Amino acid sequence: MEKDKINSLPFGLWGEEIAAEYLRNKGYIILERHFYFHHTEIDLIARDGNYLVFIEVKTRSSADFGLPEEALTPRKKQYLRRAAEGYLYLNNLYNLDCRFDVISISLDQAEQPQIEHLENAFE
Repeated sequence: MEKDKINSLPFGLWGEEIAAEYLRNKGYIILERHFYFHHTEIDLIARDGNYLVFIEVKTRSSADFGLPEEALTPRKKQYLRRAAEGYLYLNNLYNLDCRFDVISISLDQAEQPQIEHLENAFE
């Protein structure tokens, strides 16, 4: 994606765009963005081979408030599980292998995105 286009997006959306491009380059097929179910958003939903993957993207401009993945509290994980169940129900998807991934994006001093992909980050 063009750097100017990425820089024009709000920070969180910028991080999600970086994550989507990263995943596409790894062979994932992005199915949905910003899926909402009962006030909970799943940032990205994708296919990775036989897996349906629910992806939480955490973006930080500095480490002042901790690492991006540290913002994923047990309560947030519970909400994400519920939203994933809602996605499966609403789309009549059954007997699929599913997992939750977290993509952590941090900016270093040179403002280059540092991407960490945690596959199967939680049950």
